[in-house]
Amino acid sequence: MLRFKNPLQGHVAFNDQIKGAHFVANSELDDLVLLRSDGVPTYNFSVVIDDLDMNISHVIRGDDHVNNTPRQINILKALNAPLPEYAHVPMILGANGERLSKRHGAVSVIQYRDDGYLPEALLNYLARLGWSHGDEEIFSREQLVEWFDLSAISRSPAKFNPEKLHWINQQYLKKTDNARLAELIVPFLAKDECDITDGPDLRLIVDLLKERVNTIEELADAAVYFYRPLEPTDELKTQHLTTEAKPIVIGLIEKFSHIEWTRESIHHEIKTAAKNHDVKLPKIAMPLRVMVTGEVHTPSIDAVLQLLGREETLIRMNSRLSSFAD
Repeated sequence: MLRFKNPLQGHVAFNDQIKGAHFVANSELDDLVLLRSDGVPTYNFSVVIDDLDMNISHVIRGDDHVNNTPRQINILKALNAPLPEYAHVPMILGANGERLSKRHGAVSVIQYRDDGYLPEALLNYLARLGWSHGDEEIFSREQLVEWFDLSAISRSPAKFNPEKLHWINQQYLKKTDNARLAELIVPFLAKDECDITDGPDLRLIVDLLKERVNTIEELADAAVYFYRPLEPTDELKTQHLTTEAKPIVIGLIEKFSHIEWTRESIHHEIKTAAKNHDVKLPKIAMPLRVMVTGEVHTPSIDAVLQLLGREETLIRMNSRLSSFAD
């Protein structure tokens, strides 16, 4: 085992770029181990040699390492090496105010990809966590490089906020090219047993849905019913597939068989049916949603039907007629 003989007199002083001036008496520092008995170097020795070898000018790390810095400075001084600037960043806490754990977001970045977050959104969120540039919330990588300054890092611990990450990811989804998003949701749809070769153009579906979701995974989940019909719950059938609604949708099946298949024409027929039967539009739109998508939370039903196509719409509507209450 090899130890470093720490000075007995004097003190170590350094100016932390975030936390300010630090003074530590050498009498408070021990003769730390440099090489273990098996010849393996310890962390404090390894990082010093690593930083020196790579000409590191700034050491930026978590403030849980601030107690290691005086020891490393003394090793550098013993080697007559130049000292880097030090900046100790406050730790990130979970939403509960405790040390960040897997339960509160401390997972691999690969997990965030698998959960449907865009890399640029995650970078934006992490950069904004404990650092700020005025009131800017959304910024590009180029803007981050231009604006970033250690002086703007907060001295207080930041809290990991999943809702804020969701919001930032949503902002990026809204302005991301539809073709790119279409490619990104393909693996998610494959897991849901969706054949994207048999259905609407995925780019059009993405364009319709992307402002309603927070992640790519949610986007894929919202797109499933375009590629395979979903079975509505018994509760939805009871609530919306009623005896009153049945003659209305039967009449729409007849109308849908002949009209020009555009969103405007579909909306016109639904609106006309509501007027003729003296009911409000939701009384027709909701049964249509349940019949065709298996859900009630969808974009405007005329937009959904247009993308789904006349043939598939009529097949699904006819197959659901037996589900109506007698």
